[in-house]
Amino acid sequence: MVFSSSVFLFAFLPLFLAVYLVVPTRSAKNVILLLFSLFFYAWGEPIYVFLMIGSIIVNWFFGMWMSKCAAGGGRLLLLIVALFADLSVLCLFKYETFIASNLNRALGEEFLLDLQLALPIGISFFTLQAISYIVDVCREKVQPQKNILYLGMYIAMFPQLVAGPIVRYSQIEDEIDNRKVTLAGFSQGLRLFIIGLGKKALLANTAAILANSLLTQEAATIGFVGCFSGVFAYTFQIYFDFSGYSDMAIGLGKMMGFDYPRNFNYPYISKSVTEFWRRWHMTLGSFFRDYVYIPLGGSRASKPRWMLNIFIVWALTGIWHGAAWNFLIWGLYYGVLLMCEKLFLLRALSRCPKTAQHAYCIIVFFFGWLLFAVSGLSNVGEWFMGMFGAYGFTGTSTLWELQSWSYVLLMPVFAVGATPVFPWLRKHVEAWGSGASGTGIIAAPEKGNDFVPPCAVSVPHPLNRQRAIVVGVISLLADVGLLVVLVLSCMSIVSGGYNPFIYFQF
Repeated sequence: MVFSSSVFLFAFLPLFLAVYLVVPTRSAKNVILLLFSLFFYAWGEPIYVFLMIGSIIVNWFFGMWMSKCAAGGGRLLLLIVALFADLSVLCLFKYETFIASNLNRALGEEFLLDLQLALPIGISFFTLQAISYIVDVCREKVQPQKNILYLGMYIAMFPQLVAGPIVRYSQIEDEIDNRKVTLAGFSQGLRLFIIGLGKKALLANTAAILANSLLTQEAATIGFVGCFSGVFAYTFQIYFDFSGYSDMAIGLGKMMGFDYPRNFNYPYISKSVTEFWRRWHMTLGSFFRDYVYIPLGGSRASKPRWMLNIFIVWALTGIWHGAAWNFLIWGLYYGVLLMCEKLFLLRALSRCPKTAQHAYCIIVFFFGWLLFAVSGLSNVGEWFMGMFGAYGFTGTSTLWELQSWSYVLLMPVFAVGATPVFPWLRKHVEAWGSGASGTGIIAAPEKGNDFVPPCAVSVPHPLNRQRAIVVGVISLLADVGLLVVLVLSCMSIVSGGYNPFIYFQF
């Protein structure tokens, strides 16, 4: 089951909210959330729900065992065993086919049996959450959860189960027992959910039509226009898809009283790769930083060791996204660029105009998505040459057949959706309503979402009644706009429009 489906929107979510909001106690809400989360996962993965239950039991058991051990070798040994259990299951299902096929090809014989196991959806996300819990228990950063049902609720929690954000146990430890469901929080969460649904159903799915029609063809067939348009469309598809699902997850969390961490902060406005990765999939980056990079020594080690740490982290980041050479090279591609920026490139960029810095970052992530989108290393090479005109302007196709021209008018819409135009407007409306002068885009909080629409603006000290009325009208119009987005999104989903699910590999 996915958020952008009729079953979820019109059956699962209304039923869940009705039951969740009616039960009076937090303990009952926790159990209801666990049961609905397991059902949510079992809807599409009826067998693999037992895999998740096994993960819950194993990590609860080792967490409780660690609490009875003094800090030292015994606790570390338990951590190693728990990590081995978590990672071995992840590797078996996600990487066994990749390892077996490449090893057998290299040896020229069937040395290792390819089990061809189906990948359980979301296994990477709930495994990383389980790892963060068990590591933090070992480090004594959190207390072990004595109630196995509550730990199960955390690991299986359906809002962020399939597509993130990666929520650490420490971030919601207090909210498990002490959260409150408020009308203000529910309203804000509903708005965020609608924003995310609109990103997915209206923007990502629209870009996906062009991306899928071109990325499945050979570079020689579609030429420069087709190759460039395909990667261009995929660039917006993957952003609106990823950030849209995160928006919906964060919104659902707020509706239930949880405050999930922010996951995307307009990465396409970045002026360096370093900044890009502080804005893109922020919870994944912070996970690898805190649980891999820093334990390896981080940047405090010698330069050769530091470089090795960078390569390890980005190789893992790449292969986490999928079991293919493309993803490994994609991760190393960013690892090399980040290393160059830290060594000398950031200093050189700082002396360039901001427009040049931004153009550099656009080129970097644009070609990065080429590695991500096109399967097969030979195909990537052909597409790379195609984007530099090796196969002509349109290859063997006509401009009409490529259909790229029909998306020209949508490009401004995609650009506005991927930039903080609405937060900028909200800040200035808020400043005007309170009598202050606008100060530009204010840094977003760590928790929250890409933007809170103008309907959430509060004006504590308006200069006069007229300004308060104007701000109120703007807020009302913003809510009406969100209602239109909700209706259009639901219409698109119900009508059976193109609605790909790109998280199957994670």
